[in-house]
Amino acid sequence: MEEDTTSKLGTEDIGKLLFKLAAPAIIAQLVNMLYNIVDRIYIGHIPNIGVHALTGVGLTFPITMIIAAFSSLIGMGGAPRAAIKMGENKYKNAEKILGNCFISIIIISITLTIIFLIFGKNMLLAFGASEETLPYALSFLNVYVIGTIFVQITLGLNPFISTQGFSKISMLSVVIGAGLSVILDPIFIFVFGMGVKGAAFANVISQSISAIWVLKFLLGTKTNLKIRKKNIRIEKSVIVPVILLGISPFVMQSTESLLNIAFNSSLQKYGGDIAVGSMTILSSLMQISFTLTAGLTQGAQPIISYNYGAMNNKRVKKTFKLLLCCCLGLTVVYWVCIMLKPEAFISIFNSDAKLLKTSIWAIQIYMAASFILGAQAACQQTFIAVGQAKWSIFLALLRKVILLIPLIYIFPNFFSDKVFAVFLAEPISDLIATTVTVITFKIQFKKMLDKNPKAVNSTIALQN
Repeated sequence: MEEDTTSKLGTEDIGKLLFKLAAPAIIAQLVNMLYNIVDRIYIGHIPNIGVHALTGVGLTFPITMIIAAFSSLIGMGGAPRAAIKMGENKYKNAEKILGNCFISIIIISITLTIIFLIFGKNMLLAFGASEETLPYALSFLNVYVIGTIFVQITLGLNPFISTQGFSKISMLSVVIGAGLSVILDPIFIFVFGMGVKGAAFANVISQSISAIWVLKFLLGTKTNLKIRKKNIRIEKSVIVPVILLGISPFVMQSTESLLNIAFNSSLQKYGGDIAVGSMTILSSLMQISFTLTAGLTQGAQPIISYNYGAMNNKRVKKTFKLLLCCCLGLTVVYWVCIMLKPEAFISIFNSDAKLLKTSIWAIQIYMAASFILGAQAACQQTFIAVGQAKWSIFLALLRKVILLIPLIYIFPNFFSDKVFAVFLAEPISDLIATTVTVITFKIQFKKMLDKNPKAVNSTIALQN
């Protein structure tokens, strides 16, 4: 077993280690986000049908999000638990978690593929597909879902690479797929004349290469955790805790489409297309902030999980404090830039004078409290890193499902400016959710560490 990568999680300087693990994760997140934007640009520029094609593909968003969410259910639930077992020096148990997750991903992929091939058309009609947009939505979806197994393997097993400390390998898993798709998209769409279907084929091929990359690593000699035949069977005692821990990231991803529907339907009702267009820009800018903090928390997760399993509370606390400072610092700096020069960010997406004016006004409401979300991200993801399923699930539901979506519909009843009321739901939810998260974390984190034995190897203790 290659000791010098995973063992550094318990010995190397935390600041240096966090930077080493978080930088590739942030790059991977940004590249993937950039790919999604470029992909939509290509589709939107298909001659004669660009508008309808882009709308049609947009209608498949809830389904693609569900596919990604199920990969998080397994991967983000299994990887922290595997890291904790590695910290306890129980590598056979960690490999058993990996094997259970692998077979679960295969079963989920087959099930989702069958469901979406049979019921995809009815789902798209329920999402608002029209006679003009349905053909494009179906053309994309029917090809995309065939590659569900590749998406699941890539997104569901890649966390098992990063949780061992192989951050660059994990980054390349994402970058290879996104980069290849950016190259293949124009070839399939324009050169081969396949249109929307070509974009879907480019996506499937790219994800298949990423999946092969991930599997090759986890079956190879460099990994500390290997997929072994004897572990490829579902054991209730192994997979149930994985699923319970994975519910939190699953909820965070799967509810994103519900949130979009809630915002867009309300803004369309009270403000029309301009308000909806503004929301598209604002949510994209907010997503940049989430992407950056997600990279930081992904970098911190292996360190926290490993040291929690190794019973090194001192490194757990030190890593969390550094993560909290980094996440808060990032969101505060980003918020200041947005508030000082909103037009510079908004004009990247569109130069229409009316849309620009509305968006500048709206962003000062919508992102008014976004600077504190770094604290929520750090606390919530640390709960996941130490295997606290109950609290991570509650906090995942709190901001979006319990607070934000209901407030989007409630606030317009109390304000004369209905559009203002809809946008106001975001900062109010951010404030309440972050306050509750921080207070809950402060109380529960101490209890968790108190239950974790304090007897740490003296050598490790001296190194810190």
